[in-house]
Amino acid sequence: MELRSVEELMDLLYAGRHQHALRTAALLRRGRPADKELQVAGLVRGIGPVLCQGGAAERARTAAEAVRALLGERVSRLVREDTDPADDDALRLRQADEESRTAGFDAGVLEDWRTVLELVAARHARLGAVD
Repeated sequence: MELRSVEELMDLLYAGRHQHALRTAALLRRGRPADKELQVAGLVRGIGPVLCQGGAAERARTAAEAVRALLGERVSRLVREDTDPADDDALRLRQADEESRTAGFDAGVLEDWRTVLELVAARHARLGAVD
C-alpha cells in the first residue's frame, strides 16, 4: 500500500495505537523542535500493525513503504529501522519510543499533527518535482 494523501495517513493513525505515537512525536519535538521529519517518523511508526500482522521487522518495512512516496526517503528510512545503530537520528527515535512507553503526560491529539504532516508531505513533493 502506498499512501497518497495526509488524509489517508490520518485515517491509519487513528486506527492504530496513536497515544504511544503521539507521546513519541511529542518527545522528539521537545528534543529536536526544528526536525519535523524526525518527529513525523516517530508519529507514523505505529501504522505498521494496522497495515500488517507480521513480526516487528515486517510491520516496520510495510509502514516505511507506505509512507515513502508521501513523506520522503528519510522518514521512510527511519520508520524502516534499518539505519546504522550509531546514527544519531535513529538513536534518538529509539530512545523517544522507549521513553514514551512509560511517559505520563498529555501529548495532545492527532489533529494537532495534521499541519506538520502536510508540511513534510509538501516539502517532499517539491523536492521530488526537482529530482
